[in-house]
Amino acid sequence: MIKTDVRNAPSYTVAEAARYLKVAPATLRSWVVGRPYPKASGTAHSSPLIHAARKPPPILSFWNLIEAHVLRSLRTEHGVSMDALRRAIAYAQKTLEIERLLLSPELRTDAGKLLLERYGKLIELSASGQIAMRHLFNEHLARVEWDQWKFPVRLYPFTSSDVPAGNRPIAIDPHVAFGRPVVALRGVTTGTIAERLDAGESMFDIAADYDMTEGEIEEAVLYERAA
Repeated sequence: MIKTDVRNAPSYTVAEAARYLKVAPATLRSWVVGRPYPKASGTAHSSPLIHAARKPPPILSFWNLIEAHVLRSLRTEHGVSMDALRRAIAYAQKTLEIERLLLSPELRTDAGKLLLERYGKLIELSASGQIAMRHLFNEHLARVEWDQWKFPVRLYPFTSSDVPAGNRPIAIDPHVAFGRPVVALRGVTTGTIAERLDAGESMFDIAADYDMTEGEIEEAVLYERAA
């Protein structure tokens, strides 16, 4: 019996993944299951941008989480046109012969450049807009770690929409805490910390229990409570 790589195993509901990535659940669902759109002959349904590890209902894997994280970079400042994205991804994959482009570390080089150029043209983005999009794209890619076989192994999600690029206090690793968000240097889930604070325990006591700084606790709570 072939054992499924834990990184590709179904682990997250759409609601959980949306909360971890700070993406609107409806947006993530449209990426995972597609969405209806009007046509002259009636209503059609677009195909998904992300193929969930299991469905129905859609359950996402860690690798699906990475794909959604990359797509989030295009949504942060620009409304994602699913059709344009689908066409840009297909074009880049065909041209560069890269399967599952959104998981590829090569997005940091030529693959990412080709994808963004194609997407920018399809949505008629201005030159300054393309520069801003590249900046956001690179910030998102800097939060993904790849292994020697070029597969994603760890994600450092944004704790809020206003966090410095080099600040990576929270991590999601499929081999730690069943893939739930943790304080990166301690391995303690952010949910556990928030629950203990909400139960009335002091930040000082929690910090002492886990050998953490109060700053790490604040980052965990900020991540848990961010919209």
